[in-house]
Amino acid sequence: MARTAVTPLSRDSANGGADVVKPTLDETRAHWCEAFRRVRAETEARAARLSAEDQLVQSMADASPTKWHRAHVTWFFETFLLKPHDASYKEFDARFPFLFNSYYIAAGPRHARPQRGLITRPSGADVGGYRAHVDGAVERLIHTVPAAEAARIFEILQIGLHHEQQHQELMLTDILHAFAQNPTHPVYDAGWRPPRAAAGPRGIFVDVPAGIRAIGHDGEGFCFDNETPRHDALIAEMRIARHLVTNAEWLEFIEAGGYRTPSLWLSDGWALVEAEGWQAPGYWRQHDGAWHTMTLAGLAPVDLAAPVLHVSYYEADAFARFAGKHLPSEFEWEAAARENVIADAFGIAWQWTRSAYLPYPGYRAAEGALGEYNGKFMVNQMVLRGSSRATPAGHERVTYRNFFYPPARWQFSSVRLAEFT
Repeated sequence: MARTAVTPLSRDSANGGADVVKPTLDETRAHWCEAFRRVRAETEARAARLSAEDQLVQSMADASPTKWHRAHVTWFFETFLLKPHDASYKEFDARFPFLFNSYYIAAGPRHARPQRGLITRPSGADVGGYRAHVDGAVERLIHTVPAAEAARIFEILQIGLHHEQQHQELMLTDILHAFAQNPTHPVYDAGWRPPRAAAGPRGIFVDVPAGIRAIGHDGEGFCFDNETPRHDALIAEMRIARHLVTNAEWLEFIEAGGYRTPSLWLSDGWALVEAEGWQAPGYWRQHDGAWHTMTLAGLAPVDLAAPVLHVSYYEADAFARFAGKHLPSEFEWEAAARENVIADAFGIAWQWTRSAYLPYPGYRAAEGALGEYNGKFMVNQMVLRGSSRATPAGHERVTYRNFFYPPARWQFSSVRLAEFT
């Protein structure tokens, strides 16, 4: 499966690259047109492995149908780029803004999130037509926007591309959750392989020296607003695990009664263990007397050497207590990642931190509907850092702040331990 990067454009000068020459408007247009095409094609490539029935299913309120994802990211470009900035643009279908808005209250009313799987019409073909209509309009806008408006147009375009890449990852996590409910264990991609951890001895903890560290985005390249403003954070002297927790280590937790020992769990976590009967990570199940897990390649034996996946914050916290450790804060994680002392920081699994998802000091959300993108969710959720096997290329960076509610297990989420010295 292709991995598509979205990067800003710059040109090295002829004198060894010491200076960066500002690209011409024509070069900038060509760059963003190519980036737009690549990202949009990646969405369709991920959807192409699915039948029309697959693309309609919604297995829980937190997940969305593939067809809805394809339409929603298209609605984003139509709503925030084309309608405000292209006077000649003709809306594809007046019903679509209601159907495919997600949570942007300022952008108008919307269909209820838990009922997205009931939208049998418009069809998948209709959504394909919608995507083609908007694609053509966006490309025309890229090539015709006046120079005075180009910076703002390309800024919104870049946000839209990264937004679409977020949904590309969700397309995989959401269909995996749906397939995991199917007793026939459907295969999304027979060639999919679970992420493998970096080689080296387990149980190694590396020092992260105490001090005041600059945390957050430094202004170079793209970021979402929740990664700003850059600010100082005090890091106590601590040590962080070089590697992620493995399935073998998690099996020890299970066999030691980790899911039966209330003293290891936060109160809300233990309530979920009891209410939902948790006995193992999200997609583990006993098959022929051995542990298996649901993957995008179907049901497979648990690889004991691989990092554990699909665990909630509650499970991560309980495992850390079982191990006599704790989860790193997001600031400790960022400091360690910047110093390149941890393995598998990116491209394997998102890693739970013990940090609540809160605004950085001085954070201000943007005005208008785009300002609803991150800021209004800054309560009751926990931060994950890194990226996963399903994250598109160019969508990971050391300051990226992912966030989910503590019970969430359908993401590619894992555990990295820490300890104070």
